Amino acid sequence: MKNYPFFEVEIQRNVAILYLNRPEKRNAMDWSFWRDLPFVIEEINADPSIHVFIIAARGKSFSTGLDLTNFFAEFKSVVQGELGDSREKLYELVLLMQKGINAVYDSKKPSIALIQKHCIGGGLDLISACDIRYATEDASFSLREAKVGIVADMGSLQRLPAIIGQGNTRELALTGKDIDAQEAFRMGLITKITKSDSELLEEGLKTAHEIAENPTIVIRGVKQVLNYGVNKSLDDALNYVAVWNAGMLDTHDFRRAIQGFEEKKRPLFNPSTRK
Repeated sequence: MKNYPFFEVEIQRNVAILYLNRPEKRNAMDWSFWRDLPFVIEEINADPSIHVFIIAARGKSFSTGLDLTNFFAEFKSVVQGELGDSREKLYELVLLMQKGINAVYDSKKPSIALIQKHCIGGGLDLISACDIRYATEDASFSLREAKVGIVADMGSLQRLPAIIGQGNTRELALTGKDIDAQEAFRMGLITKITKSDSELLEEGLKTAHEIAENPTIVIRGVKQVLNYGVNKSLDDALNYVAVWNAGMLDTHDFRRAIQGFEEKKRPLFNPSTRK
């Protein structure tokens, strides 16, 4: 993969670990994060050997969110433009910045977020786009934008209601308050709490490899069906999964599963994941 200033990518068998790698700034998201994230995810999507990706972070914190100092140094004239031409440029900039986090959510490959210490603002936007979220017991979460005069616009307001419900989302967004790992677990924002960073990575890799051993086309289907069902009626969601299986059910892996059932043997999918 290419070298990116904000990111470091490590491959372990069929799992990519995408590290936020600006630890000296607690992984505050400067322009290089927003600019390059879509391209990193595009590379992950294009590599058939990668079945699952983890988003983790170097250093003490997962991310303290948008680097406001860097952002205003880069885009002050756009943010504070007085005429419609500049306002349109700001609108286009927001849409451009949304692309990377949207790419995580839209990827056909499952993603797991591993969070330690601070997960603020843009960090929460990023993990809300992931499929699974684990955190250390010292983690804290904040939809902080209201406290700095911004309406959160990178996806938390749109994705969190499906994860933690409207009530919890509105409370976090309107107050900008911090919550700890136990509260995040109670809400369903995270599904596992670990005592240390090393245990966090161990648990994340364990889950990632367990996913990677399943048929890749099925994993793609599960994620697409789940994403499609958000905010759809039950009838529409059921019809979509029926259409999916009508087109995709009879795969090589499905035939292996039937053969294994008949022979009373567990089928082996994706043998390369077990090396």
